[in-house]
Amino acid sequence: MYKKILLPTDGSESSKRAGEHAISLADVTGADIIVLNVIDVNYLQPSYLPSFREDLEKELRNEGKRAIAGFKKDLEDSQCKGMCKNIEFISKIDEGKPHEVILETMDNEDVDVVIMGASGKHGLDRVLLGSTTERVIRETKRPVLVVP
Repeated sequence: MYKKILLPTDGSESSKRAGEHAISLADVTGADIIVLNVIDVNYLQPSYLPSFREDLEKELRNEGKRAIAGFKKDLEDSQCKGMCKNIEFISKIDEGKPHEVILETMDNEDVDVVIMGASGKHGLDRVLLGSTTERVIRETKRPVLVVP
């Protein structure tokens, strides 16, 4: 039924729990998991110092790569326990507005389901449904599994 699962991650605990659900579903269905990290363009606004913006963008990309690598390793170690040999993890790092990049990736990769955390790293997101998650739910026609 499912061939591709999209797993957006920002490194939050909520997205880690979403990853556990993604692995469980992929293990049963044989789906591949696309792990997506989005560099939020709001952090890359034009600056008086172009070199600062370039350094910041480079650091955010490196942080995204580290987050995805660590995220995948943690999931494989804790959840798979050797059972995920047939699951392919595909890593993607893109920049833009997170909800827009997630929606574009859903379409471009023709994913069957998105599994994402209810809230991200920001403090206010712990009180309310995360704004990125809410926007994705409102703007897609594909199934979205939200994990608290």
